[in-house]
Amino acid sequence: MGDVKNGDDLIGYTLWGDPVYRVKRKRGRPPFEWTEENSFKVSILLSAGWSNERIAGTILDPRTGIKISVPTLKRYFRAELASRDFARDQLNAKQLLVAAQAAFSGNVGAMRVLQQLMDRNDRMQAERQAKKITSPAQSADRQGKKAMDKVKAADAEAALQAALELEASRGSPRQ
Repeated sequence: MGDVKNGDDLIGYTLWGDPVYRVKRKRGRPPFEWTEENSFKVSILLSAGWSNERIAGTILDPRTGIKISVPTLKRYFRAELASRDFARDQLNAKQLLVAAQAAFSGNVGAMRVLQQLMDRNDRMQAERQAKKITSPAQSADRQGKKAMDKVKAADAEAALQAALELEASRGSPRQ
């Protein structure tokens, strides 16, 4: 009756007569378990532009109830973090698809939402096109540091030359 403690097997006794048990479970904190719910949460927070530190602070280990660290986030949610650059586009695409399916099934409210999403998408594309048009013109006008230094040196040389010519035309009193 005293041979089993917490499901562990008795393997012997110490010199003082205390029982020694074989531990069947691993010691320490259990490893983090990936869940689909946490994966969804990470994906949504990435699309909102959150940093890794903020995301790790909101994810709880389902077995321990403790917030995870940034290295744990990187280890278990590598695939989700890899999509950081286009997570917002994926969210917008999913919204468009869901709204389109509901609108095509005859939902009038979804038709209105789909139209709003399409208008927003058109505005974003127009802004991107406007940035592409203005960006090359701005970069062509802008000079680098070395080019600006050459222009300043040429201006300083011209100003010095003009000052010397002015002094020479007045006649110098040193003679």
